[in-house]
Amino acid sequence: MKALIRVRMSLSDAHYGGNLVDGAKILELFGDVATELLIINDGDEGLFKAYDNIEFLAPVYAGDFIEAEGEIVKVGNSSRAMRFEARKVIVPRSDVNESAADVLDKPIVVCRASGTCVVPKDKQRK
Repeated sequence: MKALIRVRMSLSDAHYGGNLVDGAKILELFGDVATELLIINDGDEGLFKAYDNIEFLAPVYAGDFIEAEGEIVKVGNSSRAMRFEARKVIVPRSDVNESAADVLDKPIVVCRASGTCVVPKDKQRK
């Protein structure tokens, strides 16, 4: 089972010089994907217990379109092991003009992570 969201990073997401977006924003997207997966799987939002691996692989800037995808890879009694990947799919082209952008021929993987979520047994509806 997979879930995917696509969002544009805004200037309010930029946290550092050069309009660089904080990596925590990508983890927020993974949290939203995890919530959707738990609702589909269990009928409940559940709780994110922990990440066991996070790799930031490329920078993200305001104006970039990021696609965050996740999947449940293992189902326990109440735990759900998940794997996530975030990809940059559209980039702004301010060198052309202030509203130009390009769809990337090949998305750039900006982050990969894995972690565990929990849905207490008394909240599982599926």
